[in-house]
Amino acid sequence: MSQQVTIVMYHYVRPLERSRFPTLKALSIERFVRQLDHIVAAYHPVTVEQILESLRSPGYELPPRSILLTFDDGYSDHFQHVFPHLDSRGIQGCFFPPVKAVLHHKVLDVNKIQFTLAAYPDPYALLNDVLSLLDEYRSEYELESVDDYRNRAREVHRYDSATVIAFKRLLQRELPEPVRRDIVNRLFQKYVTLDEAAFASELYMTPEQMSCMIRHGMHFGCHGYSHAWMDQLTTEAQSHEVDQSLGLLEKLGCAGKGWTMCYPYGGYNASLLKMLQDRGCQLGFSVEPRIADLAAENPLTLPRIDTNDLPS
Repeated sequence: MSQQVTIVMYHYVRPLERSRFPTLKALSIERFVRQLDHIVAAYHPVTVEQILESLRSPGYELPPRSILLTFDDGYSDHFQHVFPHLDSRGIQGCFFPPVKAVLHHKVLDVNKIQFTLAAYPDPYALLNDVLSLLDEYRSEYELESVDDYRNRAREVHRYDSATVIAFKRLLQRELPEPVRRDIVNRLFQKYVTLDEAAFASELYMTPEQMSCMIRHGMHFGCHGYSHAWMDQLTTEAQSHEVDQSLGLLEKLGCAGKGWTMCYPYGGYNASLLKMLQDRGCQLGFSVEPRIADLAAENPLTLPRIDTNDLPS
């Protein structure tokens, strides 16, 4: 009995060459269409409902080479460039929008960092920008030395250089949260735009667009309020993130049984998993890059491969 499913993770899908940010790490529309051609030829696209049925009913078997497509962060790309191609092929996509972005027109810190890198593609200079600002915060916060921060953030990644990873990690996790937030805002305003609300309105989907997609069979799940590292939050803060996200699903008319959670950055811990289980969450999606085996996996920690792992 087949219980394996390839779950694919997508983010930006857009016409890069004609955009203001051609170096943004995104999938071009042409590559996305070619990837869909490959998926239709080599896999059997399935829905969240089919996966849930396979978990509930021992006799229910998924098709061989099942595949599920997931799209993080609620970008307008997903309505403009992804949804039409999925709808025309009868493929369900699973979309996970953060509440802060789509309802309150705030650009997520993760996106501010990405667009800063795309607007000024010299990561070494940007990293030095960050490190040079630290002295302004030392009287209020206990900060490590510049060399300590530079040496601590040397993580290896499949798609980013060590310098880019250092820049991202300092502004995502390594520095105190108020310092991170202030520096991210300063860099975003310097290199990208002063009009955050207008940028957010272009970057993210609207509730009306999401409702249209739901009417056409697309699935929407939780992605938190602020796109925070959920494993770094207190239990109370985790609860707030989940409550806000469930509130968005209620506004969209798709809350209730069968709701799902996608962890920003792939971050989760035992307290979050217990909270989700207690509240009836059915599926949770991580970023561990491998094929999911529903017979062996915790359904709240399903792995996903990156779109770059598929031919395009």
